[in-house]
Amino acid sequence: MSAPVRSGLPLAGWRALVVAELRMVVRDTAGLVVPLVLPLLILVMVGATAPELPPDVLGDRSVVEVVGLPIAIATVLALVGMVNVPSFVAAYRRSGVLRRLGVTPAGPVPVLVAQAVVGVGQVAAGVGVALAVAVPVYGARMPAAPWAALGGLVLATAAFFAVGALVAALAPTANAAVAGGVLLFFGTGLLGGMLGDPRKLPGPLAETGRTLPYGATSEVLGTAWRGVPPDTGAVVGLVVALLVGGVGAVRLFRWDR
Repeated sequence: MSAPVRSGLPLAGWRALVVAELRMVVRDTAGLVVPLVLPLLILVMVGATAPELPPDVLGDRSVVEVVGLPIAIATVLALVGMVNVPSFVAAYRRSGVLRRLGVTPAGPVPVLVAQAVVGVGQVAAGVGVALAVAVPVYGARMPAAPWAALGGLVLATAAFFAVGALVAALAPTANAAVAGGVLLFFGTGLLGGMLGDPRKLPGPLAETGRTLPYGATSEVLGTAWRGVPPDTGAVVGLVVALLVGGVGAVRLFRWDR
């Protein structure tokens, strides 16, 4: 069932929706804590083991800067975009919240926008926590190409959220959304370097991992920290994920099942 998109919701209404969504996220302890804690564990693991990497990979940067922080940020994006957001959206649809809002002056669209705003806030918090640990503890510096890092972060966020929207469009229940999101998280993460150097994977798997959202995000942010141009395949991979996820979600999403 399609729902009309309405406009004219007052600012106070938008603020109330965002606050309500924020409260829902805060009450979901696992969904709130895991995107902040798991990236820190990965960052600490990389900092403690300091894997040997060739000079052409590191440049004049540390392993934490080129590998640890990009992987930690990719983990935040993947958990929030592909697991948290679709689980809430699928739960709202399954419980009839979106359908009931469809007959109100506000409509269901502002709820989805508010959920996206809260999700972006979670991403900002996760990135901030990772930097707050990496800078004083491991002496990490800011990216050598800050605008490239910001652009890569924005593109990666949009790509992960688009994939999450597609998961929400396909999943009939919140549990199915979580299961699908977690499967994508671990699948892309394992191929993208979450648990080790992806270059040690067999050739086809390594190349595939570099173009999937997790590996592509790590690649784009890692090059931004070094101040070198990003890999074209990684950028194209994020753009493709954004387009496929976004178009697929728009075409397949239903306000009610």
